[in-house]
Amino acid sequence: MCWSAAADLWAGLGIGAVGVASLASVRRPGDAPLAALPLLLGAHQVVEAAVWHAGGGAGPATLAWAVIALPLLPLWIPVGVLTAARPADRPRLFVPLAVGLATACLLAYRLATRPVTAEIRGRTLGFVVDLPYAPLLLAAYLLATVGALLLARDRLLRLLGLLTGAGAAVCALLWTTEFVSTWCALAAVASLSLLVWVRGRTGPDPRPIGESP
Repeated sequence: MCWSAAADLWAGLGIGAVGVASLASVRRPGDAPLAALPLLLGAHQVVEAAVWHAGGGAGPATLAWAVIALPLLPLWIPVGVLTAARPADRPRLFVPLAVGLATACLLAYRLATRPVTAEIRGRTLGFVVDLPYAPLLLAAYLLATVGALLLARDRLLRLLGLLTGAGAAVCALLWTTEFVSTWCALAAVASLSLLVWVRGRTGPDPRPIGESP
């Protein structure tokens, strides 16, 4: 993320608190993974603050940051969208889930076999990982994360997909090596809308918000 360790720390604590509130508002077990996403992304920003304090490098905080950002998110988000969906809407969500699973496996393998380092570049952090076919991996990553949200029937989840997709485009235009760090920060802020989403999911019927019976 831009700015400083303090900015990451306070942003992470605030977003994490919203994640706790989201989880406390869950009424359907299938909504829990998405409701917990702000908590995960808030923790991710706190970990990034630790990377700032360490001066970058290849320490435990850098590896923890990479594990959340790279293999975990492209699997977590499509799983969360799938479990929150109605059974009739799930078949099309298996596409981003399959892409996310394959992407997560490859990224996990690279993190297990290659070093990951962080560099402080002015007011941004750059994370360096040796990844093969990086453009293809990035496309698969975005299909799994943003694509799963855009394929959801729920309009608030689609809005979250639009926000994170627009954030990805902006980050790609403004930064290259710092893309993942800045996009994760924007995704964390956008995920605050999940508190509104989970509080609108009342009753046992998993019909998406705004859909007629």
